[in-house]
Amino acid sequence: MTENGNWILHHYEDSPYAEKIRLMFGHTGLAWSSVLSPAIPPRPNLDPLTGGYRRIPVAQLGADILCDTALISLEIARLTDRAALRPDSMTEDCAGLVARAQGDVFFSVITSEPPLKILRALLSKFGVRETYRFFKDRSGMMKHATIKPPSGKQAQAVIAAFFDELDMTLADRPFLSGDGVGYADFAAIHPVKFKLDLMGGTLPDRLVHLKRWYDAMLLPGHGARTELAPEQAFEIAAGSEPRGLPPTEAHDCLNKKVQIGPEDYGQEPVVGDLVAATPERFIVARHTEKFGLLHVHFPRLGYTLSEA
Repeated sequence: MTENGNWILHHYEDSPYAEKIRLMFGHTGLAWSSVLSPAIPPRPNLDPLTGGYRRIPVAQLGADILCDTALISLEIARLTDRAALRPDSMTEDCAGLVARAQGDVFFSVITSEPPLKILRALLSKFGVRETYRFFKDRSGMMKHATIKPPSGKQAQAVIAAFFDELDMTLADRPFLSGDGVGYADFAAIHPVKFKLDLMGGTLPDRLVHLKRWYDAMLLPGHGARTELAPEQAFEIAAGSEPRGLPPTEAHDCLNKKVQIGPEDYGQEPVVGDLVAATPERFIVARHTEKFGLLHVHFPRLGYTLSEA
């Protein structure tokens, strides 16, 4: 339970970043409700809550909407009193691994495979029409992205080197974070699982430490999940008030209309009033006819905020 009731996660089953949070729910034992979203925008279950933020997943706690897995992890860490789940808890060696996992490695999963092989995999998941829409959407999203993933043999080398480094790092510890699971483990496993799930492969036998860690990470599953219709999530938002604001820092845009979005990809901005700025997050108020007041939370790191 939270200050505003149960966790609601807006996601789709094949989302690698959603898997990061689903596994975190499993390891922490948090109960959560699942609202399934389309893999491709528009997302009628989610856009009215966020104001158009395009990334998945998004977490909902009553009338508070949490964007980005780094911020969702911070919230889980706070509410479960597990400091190891905070992104800023990582050791220096793990921070480098995680940066690559969520950058070049993640994007290399797709570009490392022959296009026809990727096409067959997507067709089996989505069908012809949705596969066409998926390619059109993702290519449009990446057109203005600051991340330019490697391709072909270079992408294959990126993934192979990442797997080798993971295996080496795990040789003297059960988890990347040490004796217990932490943020680095969840951030590193989702591109590994994405690679194996997408192409139906397995880890090479020689990567014994990576295989042991991978199995341990998946063991708890996704925890206590229940399904929720989008309309029910809307009712919860409409029937809730945002929780109290944290103490805010001074900021040039405070109490002004702003736009905020990711720096790297999926950059479509959300517009609202900046009501709080803390060292870790921006909170933007959206006044909606359907739900009343909503507070949409974004991490400060990796996001661009400006006066609208």
